[in-house]
Parts: sequence; structure tokens; C-alpha cells
Amino acid sequence: MSRKLISEFLGTFWLVFGGCGSAVFAAAFPELGIGFLGVAFAFGLTVLTMAYAVGGISGGHFNPAVSVGLTVAGKFPVSNLVPYIVAQVLGAIVAATALYVIVTGKAGAELGGFAANGYGEHSPGGYSLLSALLIEVILTAFFLLVILGSTHGRVPVGFAPIAIGLALTLIHLISIPVTNTSVNPARSTGQALFVGGWALQQLWLFWLAPILGGAIGAVVWKIFGEEEKAGHASSVQPAQT
Repeated sequence: MSRKLISEFLGTFWLVFGGCGSAVFAAAFPELGIGFLGVAFAFGLTVLTMAYAVGGISGGHFNPAVSVGLTVAGKFPVSNLVPYIVAQVLGAIVAATALYVIVTGKAGAELGGFAANGYGEHSPGGYSLLSALLIEVILTAFFLLVILGSTHGRVPVGFAPIAIGLALTLIHLISIPVTNTSVNPARSTGQALFVGGWALQQLWLFWLAPILGGAIGAVVWKIFGEEEKAGHASSVQPAQT
């Protein structure tokens, strides 16, 4: 179990450090900024790379909403849910701490939004609470569908991280203007702790919506996609079950 939790810690650290780091340092870098497209790919690449690196140990959740969704789908034991979430949140907080130290190491630097998630006046595009709720629920639900579908026995083994990483890239391409994209309560928590104020006040949404979306995606999958065909067995990694 300790190896699984360390893997979840490292995977979530890399997701936050790479994804949020790209947003903080490189998105609007003078003249050569990577923009929304670059940030979206950065998040997708963090999941893709760590799914291959440590996914075979822990299952590669790196996200409390994914762990909850897999539990609802019957792919992950309830007894491991809280330890996984704790490891994920700790990984996100340590990554945010490292980013904070780097950001504040530049003379005259300002923390700014620090890639935190928000709605209303704190949404990059000024979108409402309802808009933020809907997009986070819908995108996390489909993220779970991609995860469960790509790790199913009907799909060739070894390609799931690619589909999952690209799905997360697409999710960010859609929703960065709306909420700065969460779909991951751990990622939201680490950044909010350093921004404080409004980010902490709005953090509840970025726990509620992704977890609700993950559970919905799992239920939808169980209704239409779970039945195994003869000769096939689920390819969800043993670490997840």
C-alpha cells in the first residue's frame, strides 16, 4: 500500500507542478507564451507520462474524483479511497508549495491568480457559478467514461494512458476560459491554499462538481459499458482492484 500511495503522491505532484507550472510561468510569457493550448497539452502530458511511469503500481488516479468514480464503478476498493485522496491532496499541496517558492524567488514577482480555479469575477471569462458547475460535472463525467472505456478488456492493452492524457488535454481546451479547469479537487486545493481569500471560498465547488461528475460517469458506464464479452477481462490495473 505504501508504494501505491507514494505513486499517487508523485503522480499528483507532477500533474500540478507541470500543469499549473506551465500556466504560471509559460502561458503568458512575453512574446513567446504557450497560451491556453500549451497549458492544455501540459496537463495532458503530465497524466500520460506518469500513467506510464507509476500507473502500474497505483493505477494512476492522481485525482480524488477519479478515485471516487472508480469506487462507484466497482473498480477500486472503498477501503483504499481515503488514503488515496490524502496522498493526492498532499502531492498537490507540495507541488503548489514548490511553485510558490519558485514564483516568489523572482524580484518584484506577484502571485496573481496562481492558476487557481474560480467562477464569477474569478473565472477567466467571467462565467457564472452555474456555468462552472455544469462544465466541471460534464467534463469529469466524460473523463471517467474515457478512463473506464480505455482500460476495458475490449481495448488493446497499453494505450489507455494516451487516450486519458489526450482526454485531459481536450478538457482543458474546452474549459480553461470557464473555470481555469479543475476536474480534480486535489489540483484545486493546492493552488487555493496559496491564493487564499476568494480561491478558498470557491474551493467547495471544485470538490463537489468533479466528484459528482466522476460518480455520474461511473454510473453511466455501469449501465451501458460494463458487460464483458466472452474471453475478455477488464484491463483496469490490478493496483486499482
